[in-house]
Amino acid sequence: MTEGRVVKALSGFFYVQAGEEIYTCTSSGKLKYGNTVPLVGDRVEITLSAGHTGSVESILLRKNSLIRPAVANIDSMVFLASNVNPVTDPLLIDRMSVIAEYLGCEFVLIINKMDLTEEDAFGKIYEDIGYKVFRTSAAKNTGIKETDSYLRGKTSVLTGNSGVGKSSILNAINPRLSLKTGEVSEKLGRGKHTTRHVEMFEIAPETFIIDTPGFASFDISMISAIKSTELQGCMKEFGPFIGSCRYSDCNHISEPGCSVRDAVKEGSISESRYASYRKLFEFLKDSEARQY
Repeated sequence: MTEGRVVKALSGFFYVQAGEEIYTCTSSGKLKYGNTVPLVGDRVEITLSAGHTGSVESILLRKNSLIRPAVANIDSMVFLASNVNPVTDPLLIDRMSVIAEYLGCEFVLIINKMDLTEEDAFGKIYEDIGYKVFRTSAAKNTGIKETDSYLRGKTSVLTGNSGVGKSSILNAINPRLSLKTGEVSEKLGRGKHTTRHVEMFEIAPETFIIDTPGFASFDISMISAIKSTELQGCMKEFGPFIGSCRYSDCNHISEPGCSVRDAVKEGSISESRYASYRKLFEFLKDSEARQY
């Protein structure tokens, strides 16, 4: 068998790169029987057939994995946001930061379209938490060199709401990609989904970016693997205060003597991040209740 890496998944086919060649593969009966689906980023073993086709026979041990977006073995979660047309909902950023913490990978925030506004509502909040923040303009090619330098040597998944410029940023980092970009509706403030599937690109030696379709709203299924009681541990800035509450099982919602809520009042935790925590907690609690 030949070992390779899944670089694209589309319509039931898995495109596996082995050396300099890419093979169009189906999933073996063994994987289908075990209800196991190869993901972009997976290291796999394939059997080859004629005409650059083959079958994925096994998936090698994963470092981590996600179902939405469907990716595996990532080093960093890169969220692309915008302060202008479309304005990114902080809840979307916080959802993905929670997922990154849960997976044990780095979370990075890129604020694009900085040529269109001086507003920087997001940046300081996440820098104060300890996250890496890049301010970019794909149109003016600013902040691209610094972003490219950070990504070197990593496998990163790029995500964000539609219209923030994911494809434009990738084109600015590596013009040879020539990815299709879309316009944003001025009336609706929403972008078109120019990326229709998950695909991995090698933008430099040993440097991979997984581009994903943009999304327009919150989807609870993206964090459904996390238990409501685990959520607080995925809020990085909560760490110094967890364990100091009056009650050991404090969920930091309405319990008296809550150190986390005191930290919000004192400004040590941002109000927007805490608001996201409450929303995510309630989403998870409701989801768990529906399972029983």
